[in-house]
Amino acid sequence: MAQAHPQYHSICILRLSAIGDVCHAVASVQAIQRTYPQAQITWVIGKVEAMLLGDLPGVKFVIFDKSQGWRAFLQLRRALPQTFDVLLHMQVALRANIAAKMIRAKHKVGFSKQLSKELHSWVVDEHINMPARPHVLEGFQAFAHAIGVPRFEARWHIPISQQDMNWALNYRQAEKPLLVIAPAASKAERNWLAERYAQLAEHAVAKGFQVILTGGPSEMEKALAKAIESFCSADVLNLVGQSHLKQLLAMLNVADVVVAPDTGPAHMAVTQGTPVIGLYAHSNPARTGPYTWQSYVVEVYQQHVVQQHGLPVEQLAWGTRVKGQDLMADISVQRVVDMFDKVTEEHGLLIKNTQTMAENLI
Repeated sequence: MAQAHPQYHSICILRLSAIGDVCHAVASVQAIQRTYPQAQITWVIGKVEAMLLGDLPGVKFVIFDKSQGWRAFLQLRRALPQTFDVLLHMQVALRANIAAKMIRAKHKVGFSKQLSKELHSWVVDEHINMPARPHVLEGFQAFAHAIGVPRFEARWHIPISQQDMNWALNYRQAEKPLLVIAPAASKAERNWLAERYAQLAEHAVAKGFQVILTGGPSEMEKALAKAIESFCSADVLNLVGQSHLKQLLAMLNVADVVVAPDTGPAHMAVTQGTPVIGLYAHSNPARTGPYTWQSYVVEVYQQHVVQQHGLPVEQLAWGTRVKGQDLMADISVQRVVDMFDKVTEEHGLLIKNTQTMAENLI
């Protein structure tokens, strides 16, 4: 393993996507900054992801725009003429591996050999040591440890402007606790059913919560939000497609609870310290779930692993996925409602709401 030494004056991070993964990576990047405060850190990142993280303090961002095709690699080469002390290559996809080849560095560190694919080993000269069954965030932590960063607890500082915070607060009803539902993942099969989101929203409203739907501008996301509204007899505020990433981050910051499937906003909420109820069926939440809120996950992944592979999770390759269009239907409303009630009780949200209502009556 590489040892910490004073020559780490320039460090390049390569992690292009996706939103959840770059959120995980921030914790390690900022731990590196604390260990090497004089080091110049450059992060090669995707265009969309830069919209969320581009103002991280002390980090220079170089945007890799995949829509440019092969020109993106040439642009990257021209944007980074220097030779870095070390490249931390945090992505195994072929596009990222070719990008890593364009970056000059004295030393290139990549994922463990077990995870190496699509020429990843070809472009690095060292593989990190990883825990046997790590969360994705713990995999990124291993990169920091490889260059001498001591063990650390994940923490984040992602700036939010006052303007974006005001945008979120403008929709927030101060007298009520706020449930934010980010209902859509990147693939429709990972979404919970619209009518069940609606039943959860009705339950939350009955408990005194304000409910807001959030998400991106894709047609799938907007259609799902509309469907939730149509099934819901309670008032919910639909902001799907009406915010950019920083505004969404601000909304997740002011929320009291977030409910989401395996999607970027769940991990964005983690960076803000907001409790997340994650809904999982296709991937292992122990690996990809909301990092600090694993105990709040509602999952049917394990039962489907056994059904499809004939073995429990412990006996399968880490990261094994299950397939199917209707797996999320096995997550019942009652399980999610019960978890919601648990979270509200543990965080004293109903007590706060009762106190607020009492104050309003005085």
